[in-house]
Amino acid sequence: MIQIVIEPAQFEYDVQSLVQAFYPGHPFKVHQDVSNFFRRLKIQFTENKIIAELSDQEKILGKEECVWDCSRLDGEFRRKTKNVLKQIVYKLLSADTHQTLSWGTLTGIRPVKIPALMLREGKSEDEISRVLRETYFLSGEKQNLVMEIAKRQEEILREIPYENGYSLYIGIPFCPTTCLYCSFTSYPMKRYENQFEAYLCAVFRELEVLSKQLQGKILTSVYIGGGTPTTLHADQLKRLILKIKEQFDFSTVREFTVEAGRPDSITKEKLQVLKQNGVSRISINPQTMNQGTLDFIGRRHSVEQVREAFRMARACGMDNINMDFIVGLPGEDENMVRHSMEEAKALKPDSLTIHSMAVKRASRLRMNQSGYDDLQFQNDEALMNLTASYAEEMGMKPYYLYRQKNMAGNQENVGYAKPGYEGLYNILMMGDKQTIVAFGAGSVSKKVHSDESTVRCENVKDIDQYIERIEEMIGRKQILFTGS
Repeated sequence: MIQIVIEPAQFEYDVQSLVQAFYPGHPFKVHQDVSNFFRRLKIQFTENKIIAELSDQEKILGKEECVWDCSRLDGEFRRKTKNVLKQIVYKLLSADTHQTLSWGTLTGIRPVKIPALMLREGKSEDEISRVLRETYFLSGEKQNLVMEIAKRQEEILREIPYENGYSLYIGIPFCPTTCLYCSFTSYPMKRYENQFEAYLCAVFRELEVLSKQLQGKILTSVYIGGGTPTTLHADQLKRLILKIKEQFDFSTVREFTVEAGRPDSITKEKLQVLKQNGVSRISINPQTMNQGTLDFIGRRHSVEQVREAFRMARACGMDNINMDFIVGLPGEDENMVRHSMEEAKALKPDSLTIHSMAVKRASRLRMNQSGYDDLQFQNDEALMNLTASYAEEMGMKPYYLYRQKNMAGNQENVGYAKPGYEGLYNILMMGDKQTIVAFGAGSVSKKVHSDESTVRCENVKDIDQYIERIEEMIGRKQILFTGS
């Protein structure tokens, strides 16, 4: 057990994330008495100094401090104070563990925003690299990665008048089964199939009301995600797409994505519905091409079904197909990851999204953790580099990136694409570049201001509650987007 004592508490999240990165697998408690602790991290703010002290049961193991004006902890000064705090905590934990982190002190989910902002300010690449290295302690490889992505995104967005626009997200929270690691709003299809119609009616109601509030604004991209949208029947999928097009002006839409996701939900009829109704991009997401892993994590489909779904999509005219894979799945080693990449290479997708395994609190894996004590989640920079090399062999370049808590190996999620096949919605959403108006249970709308600060509005996750309280969900978004 690791005990963390920090005042003021507003920096708790950042410190916790660093502790978890340096001591993976060790539970921790904040501001709670722990009689038998492995490490105690105590952080104190004085009038003109920040002090961090690390100890075990017997002695002080190390101490770091920095002269700093702690009288102001708001606005821009708060950000600078947070960076200084994380630097001294990083040095302390690095000395104790004799290791460094490739992502340095960065614990937020959008590291690309740092070089992106500095590029817009006219900073040189050398200046940006120096900040990434000296302020955030990034490794050379991560510096190069975020710089490359920031420059690529700037080039892509230069051609798109996205600033005065918005994008749509429609969530379909049903799946054939719920994967062991999943924490998304997802309900087993067989148990909830009789609620598909009621759910769609609620989504349609949201679309009808909010579309009126958004008239005159420019729609840039549309993303139907989940869950697995293709759990809907073909006629329901068609009605959903036609309803969106009826309510919103698609003349400015640059990209229309449907996350087909699970191959066991894909049929020729559904693919034809997508193609005939203007869907320009789909995702077929096996996560792994190792059958034993698929069985263990609860994905009740075969590797051959993945291949067949992909070939069927190509035959239906789908010319922009993404595939998702997860590195760090339980029990998978380098050879298994390499096998998945070889299988992907043979299929020739247009883009790849490589996720690092993250064990979320709401997943079955975390809630039943005692039953999975012996599981190994192998991920490191070498494995991520392996997937990057395969993406490069397929003619793809990295174009978006984000990070999450509890990621195996403290790594990242990266999207790779062939030139011209980058997922625009992913760039806009993950970079806080544009307002996202979201519909459906568990979806999160996000109003983005000119300085890229955001205000969020969440729909309830429970399907029954979402249907029953649909007018409340609509009212929340009306306040967010119109102030009334």
